[in-house]
Amino acid sequence: MAKKKFYVIWKGEKTGIFSSWNTCKKYIANFKGAQYKSFASKKDAEEAFKGKYEDYKGKDTKKVQLSSDELKKIGNPLFPSLAVDAACSGNPGKMEYRGVDAKTKKQFFIQGPFEEGTNNIGEFLALVHGLGFLKQRNLNIPIYSDSRIAISWVKKGQCRTNLPITSKNKELFDFVKRAEKWLKENTYTTKILKWETKVWGEIPADFGRK
Repeated sequence: MAKKKFYVIWKGEKTGIFSSWNTCKKYIANFKGAQYKSFASKKDAEEAFKGKYEDYKGKDTKKVQLSSDELKKIGNPLFPSLAVDAACSGNPGKMEYRGVDAKTKKQFFIQGPFEEGTNNIGEFLALVHGLGFLKQRNLNIPIYSDSRIAISWVKKGQCRTNLPITSKNKELFDFVKRAEKWLKENTYTTKILKWETKVWGEIPADFGRK
């Protein structure tokens, strides 16, 4: 069973602490400049709500305590490196993805929003975009993704989504075809690595909408 989360909205159609993501999404979806974040406990959410969004933006609220042996086995992120991530409002819904410097969070590229997309498709496209970005610039650095599914799709050279093509998401699937074509026609030495969210916190490319 998934752990219960609490959502703080500092700026939105309604502010406060909410125990449902769907409720939170209702108050931020059409609000420009919405400020919100999820927390693992009500106590943490209440404390955060008393403060400012800027104090929590980009801060990890999901780290778990591991033993020294476990931490040693996982290690630390490699720098310099590229981090990619996607965000999707709904499933399917409006989707976008981006790539950033994993250490400084400087944004290198962003695409979207695309209509009727999924997070998995976005994660796949972000990885392929990242691979092309690094190859074009002759950068021999690793690329991080927090999606095991997307990593496996890239290694297989195919976006294995079950999402049907419609008139609304045709542009998105054009991007998918281009990505698959790139994988088929190009070789790369870039290491694709899994971002260990439970230890390192949210991936630097995260859109902050969880």
